[in-house]
Amino acid sequence: MPSFPWSRAMTANQVDDRPLGNWQYRRVLSPSYIRVLQRATTTGVLTTIYSGSMTVVQRAPVQAGGTAGTTPTPLNTPVVEWIADGGDELIVSNDEVAAGTPTVDGICHVDPL
Repeated sequence: MPSFPWSRAMTANQVDDRPLGNWQYRRVLSPSYIRVLQRATTTGVLTTIYSGSMTVVQRAPVQAGGTAGTTPTPLNTPVVEWIADGGDELIVSNDEVAAGTPTVDGICHVDPL
């Protein structure tokens, strides 16, 4: 079951930061159960998550209060989960909208069905 953790420092007003951009499993090979968890060190980060042609999350706030470099867990972070079709490209796109310099930590799990 592939997993991809990330810790990304963002600049003020940065848009379309894609942590899964170079991940070899960002294109799902077969129908899979996907789980994404993200937490930011500041408020003001909005996320959009796509799976193929479906928008799973549309420009929603990322939970604040994280510590840079700490991978979020389901115990303290909301889980975004869905079933992706084979061939879907997973895109997590983060925008910084509060002129801050947050770090966004996250993890994506892909569990083939």
